Amino acid sequence: MQPGEELDEQPIGEFLGQLSARLPAPGAGATAAIEAALAASLIAMVGRFTTDEHHAELVREIVAAADARRDACLDAAAADQTAFSAVAAAMKMPRDTAEERDGRRRALAAAQLEAAQPPRAVLEAAVELVSLAERVLPIANRNLISDVAAATAAARAAASTARLAVETNLPGIDDEGARTELTTAAAVADDLARRADEVEEAVRDMMRR
Repeated sequence: MQPGEELDEQPIGEFLGQLSARLPAPGAGATAAIEAALAASLIAMVGRFTTDEHHAELVREIVAAADARRDACLDAAAADQTAFSAVAAAMKMPRDTAEERDGRRRALAAAQLEAAQPPRAVLEAAVELVSLAERVLPIANRNLISDVAAATAAARAAASTARLAVETNLPGIDDEGARTELTTAAAVADDLARRADEVEEAVRDMMRR
């Protein structure tokens, strides 16, 4: 079974129950991944309801990309839960002696570097999802254009949450190059938010006509 398949089959109420419980995971990283998966699902749905033959090839491309991103985001949610559990385990390591403290610090740095990777993947997915929304909007079934804006809103939320999930791990990472790379990756959330706002405004303008 692939990492995201178990989550894919999990009732949403069960996931929310785990999210609200006093458990190390799921947390913000998994939440970001689910938000992005929701965006992907909305885009795919809009595409499947867009049946104009003139745009059939483009729609198929968009739907396939959205479906792939949905699966990737579910994998990221599962990976985030695993990675954050490793962070929690590292935090519980003994630190009574200098040797133990050094071992704990190194283990925690490695675990936090790994924990930053799933939300980084979500940020990349969110960027592509906004691009897919921008591409589908001009040709989308008119009755579903509000769902395109809803998709970009979900992608915006995913990126903002994922950025926080990346940044919370940065202080513990002792690899300067990795910190710089992750900081740059997280910064895409600003431009993504601007583009998502533009899609939403375009949709509102279309609905007023």
